Amino acid sequence: MQPIPTPTPPGYSPAMSGTRNFTHQEILPVIRGVALAILLSALDQTIVVPAVPKMAAALHGSHHLAWIVSAYLLTGTAATPVFGKLSDIYGRRQLLQPAIILFVAASLGCALAQTMPQMLLLRAIQGIGGAGLITIAQTAIADVVPPRERGRYQIYMSGMWGIASIAGPILGGALTDFLSWRAIFWINLPLGALAFFAAGRALRVLPPRAPGKVKIDFLGALLLMAAITAWLVFCSSGGRDFPWISVAAAVCVGAGTVFTALTILQESRAAAPMLPLHIFANPVVLGGLLLSFTNSLCTFGATFLLPLYFQYLRHTSAAISGLYTTPFLLSFVMMSYAGGHIARRIGRTKPTMLAALAACLVGLLLLASMGRATPIPLCILYMVILGGGIGLVQPNITVAIQNAAAKQDVGIATGCMLLFRAIGGAAGATIAGTTLLAAGFSTAFFSCALAALIAVIIAALMRDLSLRATN
Repeated sequence: MQPIPTPTPPGYSPAMSGTRNFTHQEILPVIRGVALAILLSALDQTIVVPAVPKMAAALHGSHHLAWIVSAYLLTGTAATPVFGKLSDIYGRRQLLQPAIILFVAASLGCALAQTMPQMLLLRAIQGIGGAGLITIAQTAIADVVPPRERGRYQIYMSGMWGIASIAGPILGGALTDFLSWRAIFWINLPLGALAFFAAGRALRVLPPRAPGKVKIDFLGALLLMAAITAWLVFCSSGGRDFPWISVAAAVCVGAGTVFTALTILQESRAAAPMLPLHIFANPVVLGGLLLSFTNSLCTFGATFLLPLYFQYLRHTSAAISGLYTTPFLLSFVMMSYAGGHIARRIGRTKPTMLAALAACLVGLLLLASMGRATPIPLCILYMVILGGGIGLVQPNITVAIQNAAAKQDVGIATGCMLLFRAIGGAAGATIAGTTLLAAGFSTAFFSCALAALIAVIIAALMRDLSLRATN
C-alpha cells in the first residue's frame, strides 16, 4: 500500500526528493551528527528547571519565575512548523547550522543577562533556535533512513531524550549549587560548537535542494506563530495563571480563533503556503497528529502528577520522589528503542500503537487506583506499564506520519507533529494540575486515562499503511 498522494508544491523538483538509498556506513554519521543537536535542545528543556529560583532571585524577577521556562517553550513551539517547512525548501544542513548558531548566541546572552526582561527575551530567542535543532534533526533522519528501517537507529534518539530527562535536572542542580546558575548556559557553547561541526559534516551526504524561485509565505508564518502562541498560552496558563472563565482566557481563545481562521485563509490562497493544508487531508497524517497530542497529554500529565503523589501523599523528599519515578523514565527509553525495532520487524505501526496505547490506558487506570497505603513496588509497576506504553507508541507515531507524508512534506509534517506534541504537553500539565486541585490524585490520573482512551479510538480508526523499505 502506498502513501496517500498529495499535491506537488511550487518550486519542487525531483532533485529534492533524495530517493536514493543510503548505506549503513553513510547513515551512522548522520544519526550521530544530528543526535548531538537533539541532545542540546532536549537538555535545555530540563537542565534549567532546578536553577529557576536562583535565577529569578538574582535578576530580581521572582514574580516572573514561570516565564523563564515558558518563554522558551512558547517561541520554540511556534517556530517548529516554520523550520520544518523552510528545511523542506532549502535543505536540512542550510537550516540546522544557522539554528545552532542562534541557539548558542542566545545561550551566551542568557549567561550574561543582568535583568529579568533581558533573560526572558533571550530565552525566547533560544527557544526559536531550539525548535530548529529538534525539528530539522528529526527530519534529516527521515531523509536517510526508510520508515521500515528507522527502528534500527532508534537507540540514538531514545538515548538522547533519556539522557536529557534523567541527567538534565541533576546536572542543572549540580552546576547551580557548585558553580552558578549561569554555568547551565555556558555549557551550551562547547556543546553547540561540537553540534555545529558534527551536523554540518554529517549532513553533507544529503542531496542538494533545488527550490528554484520560491516565494516565502512570511504572512502565513507570522499568522501561524500568532495562532500557536495564543492557544499555547491558553493551554499552559488556563486554570493556573488565570481562571478558565475570565477575561484573559476569553482573549486567548478569541485571539487563537481569529489567528487560526486568518492562517487558514492565507494558506488556502498562498502560492507557496508555509503550512500546506493538504497534509491535513491525509487521514494517516491527521490521525498521527491527533495521537501526538493525546499521547503527549498523557505523558506530561503523568510526569507532572507522579512526583507530587510521592511528595504529598507518601511524604517523601523531592530527591526520593525523583528516585521513585526513575523507573517510569527508564521504561519509556527502553520501550522507545523496542518500539522502533518492532515496527521494523512487522512492517506496520498500527498493531504496535494499539497495544502501546492500551498499556497507557491500563497504566493510568492503575495509577488512578493508588492511595496512601499502596505498596511502593506496585506503584513502580504501574509507572513502568505507563512509561513502557508511552515509549512504545511515540516512535511509531513519528514513523507513521513520516511514512504517510509525501516526500516534499516530511519536514512540515514532522514540525506539525512536534507542534501537536508540545500543545498536548501543555494541556496535559494544566489539566492534571487543575483536576488535582479540584478533586485529588485519583481523578487527575483518571482524566489522563480518558485522553488515553481517545487515543486508542483514534489509532483503531487509522488506516494501516505498510512501511516503505526505501526512501
